[in-house]
Amino acid sequence: MPGPKDLDPSSSPRAMIGAELRYARENAGLSQAELGEPLFVSGSFIGQLEAGTRRLHLEYAVQIDEILNTKGFFERNCRALARSKYPDHFAEAAEAEAVASAIREYAPLLIPGLLQTAAYARAVFRGGRPTATAEVIDELVSARLDRAHVLDDPTTPLLWAVLDEAVLRRKVGGASVMAAALGHIADLARRHRIIIQVLPFGAGAHMAMGGSLKLMAFEDAPPLAYLEGLGTGRLEDYPPITVTAHELTFDLLVASALSPSQSLALIESVAEDYSHEEQP
Repeated sequence: MPGPKDLDPSSSPRAMIGAELRYARENAGLSQAELGEPLFVSGSFIGQLEAGTRRLHLEYAVQIDEILNTKGFFERNCRALARSKYPDHFAEAAEAEAVASAIREYAPLLIPGLLQTAAYARAVFRGGRPTATAEVIDELVSARLDRAHVLDDPTTPLLWAVLDEAVLRRKVGGASVMAAALGHIADLARRHRIIIQVLPFGAGAHMAMGGSLKLMAFEDAPPLAYLEGLGTGRLEDYPPITVTAHELTFDLLVASALSPSQSLALIESVAEDYSHEEQP
């Protein structure tokens, strides 16, 4: 029986690598847990690789080739697919985000990337990279806007975002940029494309004061949690109790936040205030 063919990274997403992995594993007579054991990962992790919700890292690809006798197939394709337009700490999360059926996110400082306008994203990147060339900033903005195309579908993925009030009050890029950025969020909410809530300053202390939180659910794979800090980020899926704890955190944030209608009113009010700042 012929072995799996090398894939063209420009036209073959990780899901195709995952399908080849499932084929090779089943052909070897191994369960997901049995393949995961020598890799020191869970069976659910192997399932996520096969579903295309997790990136196959080179260290695992080399071992899988040895275990499944696939003659370097996964190593070669892993190297080809490793190139990403996103920072290393976020690349895997961005790829998972693109195939998620639901995304729930708490943003403590910035408008979430999926909801940013071009001008807002440019101001964020310029603030974080004051000496970068214009070309570098353009590439970063383009990559961020490309991510937002997941919202082109009218219903999937479900996006539920909780914004800390600080997100609204921090004047990123100036008053006009903020007015447009908040107006964009309000427009998405009024079109019922997203669920948006604001966690007001008056809510006081809460469980996510340590940083941002993104929860992603999938049709055919276990959920993931992504935690991000300054120049760092990590995906969590095991043990399952860890993700459950993060889901509880998000539920409590929702309970402490303003209702969606109250949040929309506040967002539009702050946007209007920014607009007035620009008037003579």
